[in-house]
Amino acid sequence: MSFKKETPLANAVFWAARKGNLALLQLLLNSGRVDVDCRDSLGTTALMVASYSGHYESVRELIMQGADINLQRETGSTALFFAAQQGHNDIVKLLFEFGASTEFQTKDGGTALSAACQYGHTSVVESLLKHGANVHDQLNDGATPLFLAAQEGHVTVIRQLLSSGAKVNQPREDGTAPLWMAAQMGHSEVVKVLLLRGADRDADRKDGSTALFKAAYKGYNDVIEELLKFSPSLRLLKNGSTALHAAVMGGNVRTVVLLLGANADPSLQNKNNELPADLTKNERILRLLRTKVPHRPS
Repeated sequence: MSFKKETPLANAVFWAARKGNLALLQLLLNSGRVDVDCRDSLGTTALMVASYSGHYESVRELIMQGADINLQRETGSTALFFAAQQGHNDIVKLLFEFGASTEFQTKDGGTALSAACQYGHTSVVESLLKHGANVHDQLNDGATPLFLAAQEGHVTVIRQLLSSGAKVNQPREDGTAPLWMAAQMGHSEVVKVLLLRGADRDADRKDGSTALFKAAYKGYNDVIEELLKFSPSLRLLKNGSTALHAAVMGGNVRTVVLLLGANADPSLQNKNNELPADLTKNERILRLLRTKVPHRPS
């Protein structure tokens, strides 16, 4: 966050707000020689700085001195956005007392709720939802608060959002659903919660890969175990391959064992007419595959 400002007094206001120096802040504001809503070169206000830095008393002083709570920085961020992003729930509640709005968005479509969900601030998420934050808001790329929470592995936030009506299968613009992203990141507990709340186990991205395919390639066995409880497809996917192909390419023996134990078929060829066994030189994996297919078909 930039604090550059043209006048020394304004610079001092920003410094006091950032450090939480209430006495200096009061002295400067009471002097009448500096605007409470003075901005730096990026449109940042002292209220935004104090909110970001977590200085409750400084935030309150700025509000009482007439600071405009809903001013936006050039990026679109507000004081509420910064307080939510940093997890300062006491400041979030204070801002709401004086009329803060949850509707403002950053240039990339971010809101206070999406920021709080991304960073896993459960108490802030609760406050925002109580004050009407929209669980269906989306970033410019289509990512919802639920998607961001799934990406970062914030299970409690996910439960909060789902209980408030978030759509469990709402994808990003590239077709990536929250379940796919959680699997790709290895968040097994998130995968479990999403599946239990109705996530489509076989939802694929535009590239045709599924959550199981991605988890198999990365060797996230805890994720795979959760997915297998819901009988995902082990057949040829839209990307022209199978989860078993992905597991073999990933080289995790345990992953291959899990998929074979779920009756994945090692005789299925991918779009290049390759068997899973054609994709590895790992003898342990080859032995596992051969126990299921004693002889390669001619």
